[in-house]
Amino acid sequence: MKVFIIAALMVVVSGQSYKPSSYPVAPYKPEYPAPGYRPSYPAPAYKPSYPEYKPEYKPSYSPPAYPAYPAQQNYDYPPMPYKFEWAVKDDYTYNDYAHEETSDDKGYVTGSYRTLLPDGRTQIVNYKADDYTGYVADVKYEGEAKYPEYKPSSYKPSYAPAYPSPAYPSPAYPSPPYNKPAYPEPAYPKPSYPAPPAYKPSSYPAPAYKPAYAPAYPAPKYPTKY
Repeated sequence: MKVFIIAALMVVVSGQSYKPSSYPVAPYKPEYPAPGYRPSYPAPAYKPSYPEYKPEYKPSYSPPAYPAYPAQQNYDYPPMPYKFEWAVKDDYTYNDYAHEETSDDKGYVTGSYRTLLPDGRTQIVNYKADDYTGYVADVKYEGEAKYPEYKPSSYKPSYAPAYPSPAYPSPAYPSPPYNKPAYPEPAYPKPSYPAPPAYKPSSYPAPAYKPAYAPAYPAPKYPTKY
């Protein structure tokens, strides 16, 4: 009976025709943004912590007042003539040098200086200088270089302490008395070794040795001239 009812229901359902719905189709909107989309955010409402700059602000201090100079003032002073000279000579420290220099009102400078070198020569430098040729020096030497011969020192330090050597008395200890032991010394018997065996000559004849084996092939002959 149940099978019959299920078959009847299947026939009824299959006999009905499909009819589309009369409701309008809802428009579909994608969830991702369209190409070229840019979100718009409102401007922040916070205030900056730094002070606002006002172009009309001026410092309260007054600028320094420099004295006014005439327009024709020129700071390029002309050269002034001068002359100086000095020298040092100290035999204890071997310092012997001098310097002199002269300049005219056109900036032409001439001078010379002298120095005693460690090898005994004296170096003399004459120079001149101006704004056109620059510094030009002429160096020359006087005397002959001398190098002292090396001699090893014969000084031998003899160190002697300032304090005297301590004199300690030698200790006098009595020699301890050692008593001879009362037990007798052991007497060990003298070992006896057997006499060596008497050697007898061998009765075997002496072996007869044969000369070395001569090879059967002839010795090679090499040409003497090529």
